Amino acid sequence: MTDLVIGADGLARCAWGASTPDYAVYHDTEWGRPLRGDDALYERMTLEAFQSGLSWLTILRKRPAFRLAFDEFHIPTVARYDDADVTRLLADAGIVRNRAKIEAAIANARAALELPEGLSTLLWSFAPEQRPARPASFAELAPITPESTAMAKALKKRGFRFVGPTTAYALMQATGMVDDHIVGCHVTL
Repeated sequence: MTDLVIGADGLARCAWGASTPDYAVYHDTEWGRPLRGDDALYERMTLEAFQSGLSWLTILRKRPAFRLAFDEFHIPTVARYDDADVTRLLADAGIVRNRAKIEAAIANARAALELPEGLSTLLWSFAPEQRPARPASFAELAPITPESTAMAKALKKRGFRFVGPTTAYALMQATGMVDDHIVGCHVTL
C-alpha cells in the first residue's frame, strides 16, 4: 500500500484515511485540523489514552458512547466523578472498560482544572514550527518527537496519566499541532 491513494470519490487521501468509510470522514473533516478549547482537547487526549493498545477505529466507533458516558468531556463534571462513576463506567459496554484508563481520565480532568493557563494553552505551547512542506511519506515521520516528549513530561509533572510521548504525538497529529497529511492529500488546513 502506498501512503497516498485515490478514493472511490476521486480524492487523494493519506492511505489510512481511505481504508474505511469511518476513517475517510475522520481524515477529511477532523484529523490534523487545528483544535482548541480545554474540553475539546481533553476529549481528544482521553480518547488517545483509551486507544493505547487498540485500533483507533475501535475508539472512533465508540466515540458517541464515550461522549455520553463522560458527560461530553466537560472537565469540571468529570473532575467530580467518584467511585460510583468508576463503577458505572466499568459497566458501560459502549466504551472501553479499562479501570486504569478510566481512573486516568478522571485524574486528568482534575489535573486540567489545576492549570492556571488552561489545557489548550499548555498543549499548544508544545506545537513545533510548521515544517515547510508536508511529508512525502509516513516513513518520514517518527512516532515520538522532542516536542511530544516535552509535552508528555510537562503533563506528567502536573499529574496527568496515560500521556507518554507517543500518545502526545498522536494528539498533536489529531489536533493540528502538526500537519502530517501526505503531500498530495486533498485535505487543506
